[in-house]
This record gives sequence, C-alpha cells and structure tokens, in this order.
Amino acid sequence: MALRMKQFDRARQLAAEVLKSNRTDRNAVLILAHALIGQDRAGEAVVPLEKAVRRSTDAEIETLLGAALCGSRRSADGIEQLRRTAARRPPYLPAFRELAGQLAKAGQLNEAIKTIENGLTLAPESIDLKLDLGRLFLQNNERANARASLTVARDAAPGRPDILTELGLVLLLDGEYAAAADVFRHAVALRPEDTLSRVNLAVCLLEMGERDGGETTLRAALRGRPYMFGRTAYALAASSHGRFFFRPSAAAKFLERDAI
Repeated sequence: MALRMKQFDRARQLAAEVLKSNRTDRNAVLILAHALIGQDRAGEAVVPLEKAVRRSTDAEIETLLGAALCGSRRSADGIEQLRRTAARRPPYLPAFRELAGQLAKAGQLNEAIKTIENGLTLAPESIDLKLDLGRLFLQNNERANARASLTVARDAAPGRPDILTELGLVLLLDGEYAAAADVFRHAVALRPEDTLSRVNLAVCLLEMGERDGGETTLRAALRGRPYMFGRTAYALAASSHGRFFFRPSAAAKFLERDAI
C-alpha cells in the first residue's frame, strides 16, 4: 500500500524489516527495489536484485534488475540483462517493453522498434506492445506506421485513454484536426483529469477555427492548475487561430489565471 501511494521511504523501511527476518522473501525484494528506484536510488537496488537473481530464475526480478542497472548509469549492463530476459521462453512481455524503453532512451529507436516487433511475433494480441510500438514509431517520426499500430490497439481496447491520447497526437500532427478532436474528447471523457489531452483538444478546436470552444477548453485545463499556465499559453499563441500576448500577465488575465 505504501508503494502504491508513492510513500517510497515507508515502503523501503517496511521491506527492509521483512528482509531482516527472511532474506529470500521475493515480494520484499521487489518492493525494496521499486521503492529505491522511486527515490532515484537505483544503484542501491542493484545489489539485492542481483542476489535474488542468483537464487532463482525469476523474469520479473531480472527485468527490474535491468531497469535498476540502466538507472544507475550502467546502461550497457542493464540492456544486456534485459536482452537475456527477453530471450526467455515462454516470453515475459514486460522485459520486451523495458528493453525497448531503455534502447529508446539510448537513442536506438530502430532497435527499440525491432524489439517490440519481436515481442508481437510471440504475443500478437498484446495491446500494450501495440501501444508501445505506436509510441516508438511516433518518436521515430514514422507517423503512418504509428497510426496503423495505434488504430489497431484502439479498436481492440476502445476504453483505454492512454491509447487514445497517442492516436489523437498522431492525428493532430497530421493536421486531421476534426478526427483528432473526436479522439481527445473521448480520452477526456474517460479521464477528466488528463489536462494534456484537454489542451490538445483545445489546439484542435483552435485550428478548426472554433476559437470560443478552444479558449474555453484551455481555461478548463488551466483552472486550479497554475503549473499548466505555460502549456496553455503556448497552445493559445502557437495556433494559427489563437492569440499572442507580449506580456505574460496579459495572457494570464485572458486565461483567467488570477481567478483560479
């Protein structure tokens, strides 16, 4: 529960207490490692994970070890560990996802895409892998491929807002504002707290010439969230049908920031 609530120090302390009495407790090792990684102390998570890996062949622990190694500036070791885990059969899909993510962070986008594609040959029905593939294609500016992968994922899981936000972004970048707006509306309906989708919806409306609707949507995204001022002001100024203010205070007043 502490880990789920992101109370990382509390989770670390509780897991450490369990490990004092039972050094081989698998769940305690996992919780300890996740808590340390959550505290940006990935290097400290490596040793207990390495000990656990030596005791058993546990794909989840191996995958977390790979992530911890990468997080502690040992990317080469971490990627090699993840490659070994991804080579396991039956396949452990989170290893493919973690490996692809780390390869992408290292700038190896083509290799990351190949990794997910390999995973999909083993688990062609995996929606998470299709979503990851779409994201990677988008990062690699392969928008047609991104759209194809994300559309398949959306059709298979129409109620997943994470898929909708990625598909909407592809449509937005392709200038298909009406289609993108429909997708972002669906995403916001499923997850009202998704302010970035709300801002992207506003951008679509502004680009379609629906200025009143776009500005109202931007104000809704900003309301109660002062940290969103920069993003909403940029969206307003960057749109071909938006507004530009020379002074941030004028933009803030227009977006009703002072009334929040």
